[in-house]
Amino acid sequence: MEHTYDAVVIGGGGAGLYAALELARAEGVRTAVLSKLHPVRSHTGAAQGGIGVALGHAEEDYPEWHIFDTVKGGDYLTDQDAVEILCNEAIDIVYELEHLGLPFDRTQDGRIEQRIRAGGHTRNFGERPIARTCYAADRTGQMILHTLYQQCLRHEVRFFDEFHVVDVLITDGVCTGVIAWELATGEMHVFHAKAVLLATGGWGRIYQATTNALTLTGDGVAIAWRRGIPLEDMEFYQFHPTGISKRGILLSEASRGEGVYLINGQGERFMDRYAPTMRELAPRDMVSRSIYREIRAGRGGGPDKDVVFLDFRHLPAAVQRSKLPEVVSLIRAYLGLDPTRDLIPVRPTAHYAVGGIPTDVWGRVVVDASNRVVPGLYAAGECACVSVHGANRLGTNSLVDILVFGKRAGRDMARLVRESSAGRGPSAAVPPIPEALERLLTGTGSESAGAIESDLRRTMQDNASVFRTEASLRDALAQIHVLQERYQRVRIHDHGKIYNQALLEAWEVGCLLDAAEATAVSALTRTESRGCHFREDYPARDDARWLKHTLLARTAPGAYEVTFKPVVITRFPPQERRY
Repeated sequence: MEHTYDAVVIGGGGAGLYAALELARAEGVRTAVLSKLHPVRSHTGAAQGGIGVALGHAEEDYPEWHIFDTVKGGDYLTDQDAVEILCNEAIDIVYELEHLGLPFDRTQDGRIEQRIRAGGHTRNFGERPIARTCYAADRTGQMILHTLYQQCLRHEVRFFDEFHVVDVLITDGVCTGVIAWELATGEMHVFHAKAVLLATGGWGRIYQATTNALTLTGDGVAIAWRRGIPLEDMEFYQFHPTGISKRGILLSEASRGEGVYLINGQGERFMDRYAPTMRELAPRDMVSRSIYREIRAGRGGGPDKDVVFLDFRHLPAAVQRSKLPEVVSLIRAYLGLDPTRDLIPVRPTAHYAVGGIPTDVWGRVVVDASNRVVPGLYAAGECACVSVHGANRLGTNSLVDILVFGKRAGRDMARLVRESSAGRGPSAAVPPIPEALERLLTGTGSESAGAIESDLRRTMQDNASVFRTEASLRDALAQIHVLQERYQRVRIHDHGKIYNQALLEAWEVGCLLDAAEATAVSALTRTESRGCHFREDYPARDDARWLKHTLLARTAPGAYEVTFKPVVITRFPPQERRY
């Protein structure tokens, strides 16, 4: 089946919905959103903490301070021109969301509340933590999804739920649409469009312990990589310090922003040793490494001495109920503990993809150091790398990123549609099923996609997580290549068309293998430690050799081309990162 739209958005999370809304508000731009699940179930809904923005309501604050904190937090690998856009435009974004109906928490005089602090955000270039986070209790992401989805419906955006995009159409270097698989029928659909946005989220499922939902399997980056588009800064994968032990479920940074402590198995508030000024509110990469160092030193807690604890006990029960209802609910549901009296066991867990599909500040996908654009193809959100996070993302900046650059991508897509005099791409025969899916559907091998995924996640957790070495990364890459060879012999037992979940999961495993391969190769390439990429064999940051972005392309199975892209520095030259 074939469809024709002016613009197609892939993904129904915060970035995709804001882009779709911006497109729909541009007169005459017919817009469709394709999502592998219902939009309000997108992973943006898991974002608990809030939106970092320098409104300056609760106390004096300025966008310049937010810019500096973001650059410093990203260990000076951030592109500072993009960061200035991020922090300045975030202010108008928050007020627009308020006007669109997002129910922010309020001060007594009716303004947007900003009392929750987040890791790495400081006041006046590092003097002390600052209240910079706008929030709706600890369900901010869910409120963003509902608000934007309702507005998209109001503006007659067309939604295709449970449509799984398996390829982008690129003709003579120009993106002209996508191929999507309708899960309910098993049919293939071609969507022709002048502009296509990839807003498909992250790939945390490459790790054994992750905060990411089952759907975050790197579909967008895998599709782009297979089409020859290089991936940027894939070595940087952020671990969140406080995932529920053995489950990975995130306990928001909002809890530490409200004054919850981290303590080790000996009852010490150990962050004094590592970040004496910011303590628990240091950047996430530093807190995660500190937790692992405490455990390595024998100061962990729990039966296996492999966790540390969040201590809520000094926090009034009323504050826990009003400010942290989601966190408290998760603790009670998954641990059976009461945070008013119990210590809560946590350890770092894979959380956020810092790198991804390279874009410019308008969300246009670029393919080299000179920012050569792929006409018609855009990316935004976690799958994209405009490099506002550099080597490590600050808490609350993920929601800022998806909103600011989702909206900017939508605005530029509308411009492209209006200015384009070309058709919406050549008509193409709809394939009965793409070759990769056909191979999975008809395979007669003996391998299980689930077993391959399990082995992959264990491999990445053991060899390419918070601490890395050349030996561990080479081991990871070797095992990934073995898993890719095994993947060619996958067999599934459901050969039907309607809601073939086995086929979907097998397809997603292939995407995870690609994302893991790119992560391991990029991590091997960068022989320094910076942000959330920590090489124990190269423990120092090396600005002389590595103040640059990596661009990784796969030229053949097991063969790669690595090129580099300069970091944009405007006003803040690199300096040592201390908290």
